[in-house]
Amino acid sequence: MSDFFSNGWSVFVAVAAVVSMLACLLLLAAASRRKVMSGDNTTGHVWDGDLRELNNPLPRWWMWLFILTVVFSLGYLVLYPGAGSRIGTLGWSSAGQHQAEQAAARAAMAPVYARYAQASAETLMQDPAAMGIGERLFVNNCAACHGSDAHGSKGFPNLTDNDWLHGGDHATIIKTITEGRVGMMPPMVAAVGDATEVHNVAQYVLSLSGSTHDAAAAAAGKPKFAVCAGCHGADGKGMQAIGAPNLTDKIWLHGFGEEAIAAMVNNGKTNVMPAHGQRLMPEQIHVLAAYVMSLSRSSTTAAP
Repeated sequence: MSDFFSNGWSVFVAVAAVVSMLACLLLLAAASRRKVMSGDNTTGHVWDGDLRELNNPLPRWWMWLFILTVVFSLGYLVLYPGAGSRIGTLGWSSAGQHQAEQAAARAAMAPVYARYAQASAETLMQDPAAMGIGERLFVNNCAACHGSDAHGSKGFPNLTDNDWLHGGDHATIIKTITEGRVGMMPPMVAAVGDATEVHNVAQYVLSLSGSTHDAAAAAAGKPKFAVCAGCHGADGKGMQAIGAPNLTDKIWLHGFGEEAIAAMVNNGKTNVMPAHGQRLMPEQIHVLAAYVMSLSRSSTTAAP
């Protein structure tokens, strides 16, 4: 794929743009000349017995308008990027304009967030204005995945239930928002064994949370769970250091039941939380993280 962005493509685009405009001028010049194709100045095409196509020259106003558009296009290529990788004499770029607009927006917002920059999470959670700002930040940046009520959905964590894959303290939430997260469960079927052994392991995982399960199959699957313990721990309580879920709390991120567990063992799963460090200011993330903390502090029930 990197070959597509080589210098050769830049030259190709530049040449194609310039040649196309010059070809338009040549075509216009050729079409504007009056050339009688037959004695009665028609092309010889006749429809419905008496409808004839004339070979009249282009109207002058139309021709000059066409010429002006081509001249404008050539001038645009000189001033702005458009001829391959050439940046243009004005030095303008959409990325540069976006960065300038971002910088202006951040400068305008800086006074709003200055009062919150040094405040602790506990202080922010007691400040209605700060929580109002945090709520709007959440709705604009997080609700698409976690839901406007932050209860998440299948594959998207519930942020109100105190079940944290990587930790729920303020600093960890800031790190998650800033840098994003990549959660990866590798396919484990090769290590676990055939379908029967996958069934047994799934039953053992169900037993860890006290869910309905086949006790005999769970007992048979316990030894095979050793291949899972490296991430989830021998007791199945997970490891926040690597984002491995707790399997004992009846909170199922990717679905509940033997079928869902077996699918995870057989196929694995990769989840991505995008980084927002380039999208949001550190002060915004500071307030947003406090708001996310408040969601689990104020929730009295946990959605399974």
